[in-house]
Amino acid sequence: MTLIKENTYNYRVVRQFSVMAVVWGVVGMLVGVLIASQLAWPEFLGGIPWLSYGRLRPLHTNAVIFAFGGCALMGTSYYVVQRTSNVRLFAGWLAEFTFWGWQLVILAAAISLPLGYTQGKEYAELEWPIDILIALVWVAYAVVFFGTLAKRKVEHIYVANWFYGAFIVAVAVLHIVNSAAIPVSFMKSYSAYAGVQDAMVQWWYGHNAVGFFLTAGFLGMMYYFIPKQIERPVYSYRLSIVHFWALIFTYMWAGPHHLHYTALPDWAQSIGMVFSLILLAPSWGGMVNGIMTLSGAWSKLRSDPILRFLIVSLSFYGMSTFEGPMMAIKTVNALSHYTDWTVGHVHSGALGWVGFITMGSLYYLIPRLFGLTQMYSKRLIEIHFWIATIGVVLYIASMWIAGVMQGLMWRAVNEDGTLTYTFIESVKATFPYYVIRMVGGLMYLSGMIIMAYNVAKTIMAAKPVNNAIPALPHVSAHA
Repeated sequence: MTLIKENTYNYRVVRQFSVMAVVWGVVGMLVGVLIASQLAWPEFLGGIPWLSYGRLRPLHTNAVIFAFGGCALMGTSYYVVQRTSNVRLFAGWLAEFTFWGWQLVILAAAISLPLGYTQGKEYAELEWPIDILIALVWVAYAVVFFGTLAKRKVEHIYVANWFYGAFIVAVAVLHIVNSAAIPVSFMKSYSAYAGVQDAMVQWWYGHNAVGFFLTAGFLGMMYYFIPKQIERPVYSYRLSIVHFWALIFTYMWAGPHHLHYTALPDWAQSIGMVFSLILLAPSWGGMVNGIMTLSGAWSKLRSDPILRFLIVSLSFYGMSTFEGPMMAIKTVNALSHYTDWTVGHVHSGALGWVGFITMGSLYYLIPRLFGLTQMYSKRLIEIHFWIATIGVVLYIASMWIAGVMQGLMWRAVNEDGTLTYTFIESVKATFPYYVIRMVGGLMYLSGMIIMAYNVAKTIMAAKPVNNAIPALPHVSAHA
């Protein structure tokens, strides 16, 4: 096997993003536990305005999606595109700008959201000056990624890069279109759209933020790090290409399912439902492809906690992408909409799929970035896995039960047509499930803190960066 010096590749920016992904993961999940506690005990933080639920909730979503998830995606994509293209990262200075620019975006969000500066749009709350900075950083990110692909020494573009590339292009389009606004002051603007058009554009953006930021990008991780950890080629390379094209075409049209029973025209709602149901096929195709990569090597799951993170993430991916299309069916949505069932669905994808695939990928990546062969403590990875898994199960099960109960209570009627339950009765009935949800979130946060400790100890044991390391074999596949 050929030996390549580490300085062949730009690992500095990958290290920066990887470490900050762990840091922001702890911060974002801590805020999540705080707001879960507020839902159970409304006076938990003493009624301080900038610590109110309405201000901390968007801080939580932005921190876990764009800070934790975003740093992980940028770091791993920079690593994968270099390794699979066999070239150093294009425009290293621009890659450095993407790191510091993205941290500035996160810091601006952490300051502005608790102060109440918001556009009030789901996953797009940040005001116009920050939106402009996001666009600049994202364009720079695209230039670095696609510039690296353009100068590759390998003719083939490995499938992980297709998913990363689609994620980068789609998020740029989504962000620029949905963030179109008319500024009226330094930190205040109004949407360029009005009424139901604004809602449609927002949920075209909102669901595709899930589809491309929280799915396509992390599928890029899946297609690289699962084969690497198992040391086997992906089960079917042909299926991975079919998965890619089917997914990116179908996802774009599913957003209207967020607007069932609203002022959106009925035909648009139905299109969203139909494409959501079609989406089940490519999603499960990708899940099966990832899990079957383990075919013939299942015994590795007993001894490899990193692999367990990666494979269990696919189980959550399959579960979430089955549940989502089912909830998009109008008759099911009539029960689930506006209930905590939706919260359970979102977090089975966010904590189970996105969180686990990220943690597994970072556990694989971080020791290699610092000249080591493994993390400081395999035992701590094992503990992290079990604490996080139990935490996810507690979280999503409590929200599923609470959501179905809420939906049934809200539409229960007496013989004379009056409501059987008042709204406050449904709130009281939900309380124990909110406590369980908080406990599950606390366990998940505890696992993230364990990871941060393990990463810190690993970095402290780092070896000189100019050590020779083996070139990783190309992750090819049999059809």
